[in-house]
Amino acid sequence: MSQSPESPRPAALRPDTLAVRGGLARSNFDETAEALYLTSGFVYESAEQAEAAFKDEVEHFIYSRYGNPTVTMFEERLRQLEGAEACFATASGMSAVFVALAALLGKGDRVVSSRGLFGSCFVILDEILPRWGVETVFVDGPDLEQWREALSEPTQAVFFETPSNPMQELVDMRAVCDLAHAAGAQVVVDNVFGTPVFSKPLEHGADIVVYSATKHIDGQGRTLGGAVLGTAEFVNGSVKNLMRHTGPSMSPFNAWVLVKGLETLSLRVEKQAANALVVAEALEAHPAVRTVLYPWLPSFPQYELARRQMLGGGTVVTFEVEGGKAAAFALMNALQVVDISNNLGDSKSMVTHPATTTHRRLTPEARAAVGITDGTVRISVGLEDAQDIVEDLLRGLG
Repeated sequence: MSQSPESPRPAALRPDTLAVRGGLARSNFDETAEALYLTSGFVYESAEQAEAAFKDEVEHFIYSRYGNPTVTMFEERLRQLEGAEACFATASGMSAVFVALAALLGKGDRVVSSRGLFGSCFVILDEILPRWGVETVFVDGPDLEQWREALSEPTQAVFFETPSNPMQELVDMRAVCDLAHAAGAQVVVDNVFGTPVFSKPLEHGADIVVYSATKHIDGQGRTLGGAVLGTAEFVNGSVKNLMRHTGPSMSPFNAWVLVKGLETLSLRVEKQAANALVVAEALEAHPAVRTVLYPWLPSFPQYELARRQMLGGGTVVTFEVEGGKAAAFALMNALQVVDISNNLGDSKSMVTHPATTTHRRLTPEARAAVGITDGTVRISVGLEDAQDIVEDLLRGLG
């Protein structure tokens, strides 16, 4: 490697320390901030060293599509924070989802997934994988009996989001992981809504965790990125092989931005979650709002499960306004503080209408099956003063 390793540190550092110091590898210049290596390739001392590098007999960076010192720092920091054996960074969150599933599944295989998914995740499972001969079975995420029935026969993979985007459905991770493992499946959890701070799927039995690092890990609207975390055998085997030869790799610059994003991750999401609870409570009290979904609200349908498997309620509040699409659009267009955007997990509060944006590709029947109506609005709560966010929403609701 072109970097000198850091001195050994205590084995049991806590998450906030790992978020700042995990994976740090200084160059011979002893810089304080992480170094940014904007290079496509690397050189060798000899032809023999190049051969050995390609044969994985020595540790040496080969090509930034395969690996890069800055990307490696991001991977190692997130790996330590997540408590995983290995991590591979990807160009975006969707490439992380696709790579994780493609590394597990092939023709004739079977995947069971919760129905409540981000629109692009649903397309991968409902349209793309079946074209390659993979059978996809959808279940209602909160319904253990549906999971039990679907996993009563051999299965290679299980996929779910918890909480789901946008309807905040929770999956009982421990129970579903136990059922999945009995069926021979590996469990992939999209932990974007949960965040690395509030949800620890590996501790509940999951095998693989995927992230859109674009969201809370950057969380400041600057860059795209994703990550696949799991066992060393899976990540350094199937995932690494797929990544090297198909190329959805993370750029060094994006990795550098995301390394710095991890340093403030818990500070940001804890503040956002505190704001989100204030927003959820205010919306719940408004007569123009039919329902409010936020895992830390006592009225949340799966409140006890949320308290059992999450360390915080997250940064997103989902609600339904009376009056359908027209009322939802009127609210959004009246906002003066909150931006209209399909992104989430950002320091700026953002609102979106899932039925016409993030979940537009779903049929009306598919949207109805997961509870998305024309009046459904999703707000990603940011770092502004909570009362300013609330007053903006109340002004818009009239």
